Amino acid sequence: MDKFLVAQKDEWTRMGIQAWIHEQRVQVNGRAVKNNYRLKEGDQVELTVPPPEEVTVEPEPLPLEVVYEDDDVIVVNKPRGMVVHPATGNLSGTLVNALLAHCKNLSKIGGELRPGIVHRIDKDTSGLIMAAKNDHAHQSLVAQLKAHSVDRHYVAVVNGSLAHDRGTIDAPIGRDPHHRKRMAVEHQKGKPAITHFEVLERYRRATLVQCRLETGRTHQIRVHMKYIGHPVVGDPIYSSNYRKFAIQGQALHAKSLGFEHPKKGGRIQLESELPSDIGKLVQIFRQD
Repeated sequence: MDKFLVAQKDEWTRMGIQAWIHEQRVQVNGRAVKNNYRLKEGDQVELTVPPPEEVTVEPEPLPLEVVYEDDDVIVVNKPRGMVVHPATGNLSGTLVNALLAHCKNLSKIGGELRPGIVHRIDKDTSGLIMAAKNDHAHQSLVAQLKAHSVDRHYVAVVNGSLAHDRGTIDAPIGRDPHHRKRMAVEHQKGKPAITHFEVLERYRRATLVQCRLETGRTHQIRVHMKYIGHPVVGDPIYSSNYRKFAIQGQALHAKSLGFEHPKKGGRIQLESELPSDIGKLVQIFRQD
């Protein structure tokens, strides 16, 4: 029962579901059940979700590398190790906390925990991320993301030598049925996911690639590169030899970002340099 319920929504955790079952918030065919209840075809499952706890996300004057800013949009170069938005039990030290301190206003569409946030990058991925300062800008940027008109280019160091200089990975991504915190290529239940890649440099043990996202699934580049046999160097989830290299987290950087300005019109195209740790890693591979 707990495995079934935790797979229904990304934000639900196994521990939280087990607590709800213990509180008899879960019933099957009108009767309370335990965590280890095995579902049968035709079972009617009813879950009474408790009301959300009130949370307050406080502004924090954290360092921010602002790449672009006006009255509608702000784009920052997020460092590796910074979480994008707060979650229950982790309400400080995030990009949202820093944005709340830096900006007078952020859009409210994302709710209390995600004000201004229109897309995300992983905690241990560095690079460009945009946020909306008002609801109109938020709606425009989200619409552009859905229409695949936002340019998002990443640079990654991946294990091994790719067979082709460029290519497209078209493989649906969903929750890994065997590992709760992982994503995987799931042909039956996954959502469409497309990544275009191009080789920039080849080394003896690795390859520097540029990836362009056509869709924006969780861990998309990391999952797709693992799927074709070339996981991102340093990836603690999808690479088996991640401890071999002197980098904390995956060697993946959101290098460029392009979008139509939500109010003024016209194309905004931004770029950022590779962080120093990925730069040093590239130099090591070049000298190898």
